[in-house]
Amino acid sequence: MSYVKIGFGGGCHWCTEAVFQSLRGIITVEQGYIASTDKNNYFSEAVVVTYDPQIIKLHDLIEIHLHTHKSTSNHSFRKKYRSAIYYFNDLEKEILAAIISKLNPDFDNKLITQILKFQSFQASREELLNYYTNNPEKPFCKRYIHPKLQLLREKYAQKTKGLI
Repeated sequence: MSYVKIGFGGGCHWCTEAVFQSLRGIITVEQGYIASTDKNNYFSEAVVVTYDPQIIKLHDLIEIHLHTHKSTSNHSFRKKYRSAIYYFNDLEKEILAAIISKLNPDFDNKLITQILKFQSFQASREELLNYYTNNPEKPFCKRYIHPKLQLLREKYAQKTKGLI
């Protein structure tokens, strides 16, 4: 069995972690910070997702990612919450660009999500891992994560584990 890794950054990594943990075909979700190369060589909140492409397709992962964070707007925290998809294999870069191009018409504004080479990862502190699973009733989870999981239930129910 051949699993694939990809990184996603956008909003808070607690939110991103919860979204991907709820999907079928996801093997692991590592929450933390990803740095890329060149001008993007600083760490930004993100997750590394290992998935089974026989169960969930890359296109679906990207579509879900783009719809569960502010992928079309810049704001003052973009350095901390860089909207990005991180590739581990150089051959994936063009595939990712084609998928984003195909999905762009689904949005009112142009996607700003960057396609970046994965350079390094720093895990979050232990007490922050599995944040939603461990704290579903906290105000942050109710305000920010619940609506994202509700979107998954409504729009992507066939892709979820059914436990959200």
